[in-house]
Amino acid sequence: MSGQSLLVPGKLSPTRSVPTAVRRPEYVGKDAPTPYTGPEVQDAETIERMRIAGRIAAQAMEEAAKHIAPGVTTDELDRVAHEFMCDHGAYPSTLGYRGFPKSLCASVNEVICHGIPDSTVLRDGDIVNLDVTAYIGGVHGDNNATYLCGDVDEESRLLVERTRESLARAIKAVKPGRRINIIGRVIESYAKRFGYGVVRDFTGHGINSSFHSGLIVPHYDSPHHDTLIQPGMTFTIEPMLTLGTYEYDMWEDGWTVVTKDRKRTAQFEHTLVVTDTGAEILTLP
Repeated sequence: MSGQSLLVPGKLSPTRSVPTAVRRPEYVGKDAPTPYTGPEVQDAETIERMRIAGRIAAQAMEEAAKHIAPGVTTDELDRVAHEFMCDHGAYPSTLGYRGFPKSLCASVNEVICHGIPDSTVLRDGDIVNLDVTAYIGGVHGDNNATYLCGDVDEESRLLVERTRESLARAIKAVKPGRRINIIGRVIESYAKRFGYGVVRDFTGHGINSSFHSGLIVPHYDSPHHDTLIQPGMTFTIEPMLTLGTYEYDMWEDGWTVVTKDRKRTAQFEHTLVVTDTGAEILTLP
């Protein structure tokens, strides 16, 4: 594994503004969102709006990723995604969600998820996950991917490639009539081939007009999560694989989650809708 020094918190820039014409999610300015009480199965009109939100989220992530290079700050990546979403009439879903201060999550090396963009400078050999969610038309589209920064060591590169593959395999496993835990079963069995840890306490989730609907999509084989998969359900799959343990520590900021052994971790995510025969990815650029 890379001999990079461990991350430390950087300095936050001021909160970015969003044009007043851009519709805000209901949770902005509140401590927590209103619990979702609607269905997990969405109607065709809602799904069409989610395609728009998903496409903008995917495009914003793609645009931010173009700027990944040694010497660039994670805050700069946040700026690029923030401006892209606002310019396209979308609100950055993470901004103000339960107090999160930025418009995307930037998780570098040993950070499993929810890294806060700040003055941290990317280094040659880093890997960085960008997690971008857009809110437009009253619905959310959520995606993330892990990118290589400069010349990355083979072990980290393979972790990234295999984590992407684990998501692809999980998506193929989604079929109406199956149980939601088929997703984790596929991911965990694939990850075990390489001795990777599979993060358990952070999962995929239902998504629609709510950022997190309450539906849980674990990435490990869990007999307790046996929700029936039905056409029209919308949710994310977002496996987090590690080079070591799946156990974690959390920074004092209450968001940044790092592997307990400080080994590297990668993640990929798409928002999906279940079709009559499988799953359609809604977060395509």
